[in-house]
Amino acid sequence: MARSYEGISVFTNSPVRVTVENQRITEVKSIDVSSPFEGLPYISPGFLDMQVNGYRGSDYSLDTFSKDDFVKIVDSLAESGTTQHVATIVTRPQKTILKTLKTIGELVERYPEFRSALAGIHIEGPYISSEDGPRGAHDKRYVRDPNIEEFKEWVDASKGMVSIVTLAPERKGAIPFIERITAAGVVAAIGHTAASPEEVREATSAGARLSTHLGNGSHAMIPRLKNYIWEQLADDRLTAGIIVDGFHLPPSVVKVFARVKGLDRLILVSDIALLGGLKPGIYKWDALDVEVFPDGHLGQPGTTYLAGAGHLLNWDIAHFIKFTGCKLGDAIRLCTVNPASFLKLESIFGPGVGSLYGSLKEGAPANLVLFEYREGDDRLKVLKTVRNGQEVFNS
Repeated sequence: MARSYEGISVFTNSPVRVTVENQRITEVKSIDVSSPFEGLPYISPGFLDMQVNGYRGSDYSLDTFSKDDFVKIVDSLAESGTTQHVATIVTRPQKTILKTLKTIGELVERYPEFRSALAGIHIEGPYISSEDGPRGAHDKRYVRDPNIEEFKEWVDASKGMVSIVTLAPERKGAIPFIERITAAGVVAAIGHTAASPEEVREATSAGARLSTHLGNGSHAMIPRLKNYIWEQLADDRLTAGIIVDGFHLPPSVVKVFARVKGLDRLILVSDIALLGGLKPGIYKWDALDVEVFPDGHLGQPGTTYLAGAGHLLNWDIAHFIKFTGCKLGDAIRLCTVNPASFLKLESIFGPGVGSLYGSLKEGAPANLVLFEYREGDDRLKVLKTVRNGQEVFNS
C-alpha cells in the first residue's frame, strides 16, 4: 500500500510530497504551499549511525546480549530518526565476540525487519593500543595483536555482516592485517591508537580508509606537531568519523575538522553507549561508576572524564550546525550519504538501490524522518520515522 508524507525537503528547502510503496520511494512531487510553510515539518532521508554500542541498558558487547536487546536498540534509535545503524562491539574475549556475532547473524537472517535496520557490524578493538588514554574505556585484559584467523571466525559467525574493524596501526601484524581485510571488502579504520605519524601513513597506504571518532580515544597530551591526530586529519585518503555532542570535541575543533577534511570526508557518529538515554543518576558499568548527567552526557562522578556518549544523531546534527554554520541538508549528508559510501548497502536494499541511499529520489530506499527544527535548537524534534516503507516511530 502506498503512503505519502509531506514536508519541507532538507535539500531544496521547498515543500514536497514523498510517496513510498514496496520499500521504495516511488514519487517525489513539489506541492503548492504558501510560504513560510506554516505547519509543515522538515522531511529527510533516515539517518545512518555508523557507531552504535548500545542504548538504554542494552549493549552489543554484553555477555547476555539477546534478541530483546536488539529490538530495544533498534526501536529506541528510531525515536531519533535513525533508520539504519552499524552494531559496534568493543574489546572483549573472542568467545564473547563470537556469541554476539552469531546472535546478530541469526536474527538478521530470520527477520527481514532486523536486516533492514542493520547496515553492518563494527568490531572496535580488540586490536588497539593498551596504553591509558588511547585505549579509552576498553578492557585492557582483552587487548591483543591482530589475528587474521580470529577475523575469519568473525565473518563466519556474523554471516558476512562484519563491515568495519578499528585497530591501532602500531600493533604487531597490523599492516598485513589491514591489507587482508581490505582485500576482503571490509573497511579498516584507525582508532584507539598511539601510532607515530609514520605508522599512520603506513596503515593508510595498506588500505585503511577511516578514522574512528577522530580526536577521541587518545592521550590527554601529545606532541605539538608530530602526532597521530594531525596525520589522520591531513591525509585525504582517510574519512573521519566524529562525535559532535558538545562534550567529546570542543566547537573550535569541530570547525577545524570540517574545514580541513571538507564535508565529503566527515561522518557524524553518535557512539552511543549502554547508559545513554537513562534517567540522571549514578550507575555501574562493569566495575566503573558512571553518572548520567541532567544534560544527558555520561561521565565518571567527581571528574571531568567522559564515560561514553549519551546523545543520538538528532542531537549531533543540530550541534554540528551550531559549531560550523553549515546548512541543515549538508549536515544530514554526513549521516546518510557519507557513511553509506563505506558500507555494502546493496545486500540490504538490492542492486542499484543502495547507491541512492540518503536521497529523496524515486527508487531510493523508503527511509524517511519528519522533524521540526529551528536554527539554534539543541536537537531535531523527530515526529515520525519510516524504515523500509514502514512507520517505526510516530510521536
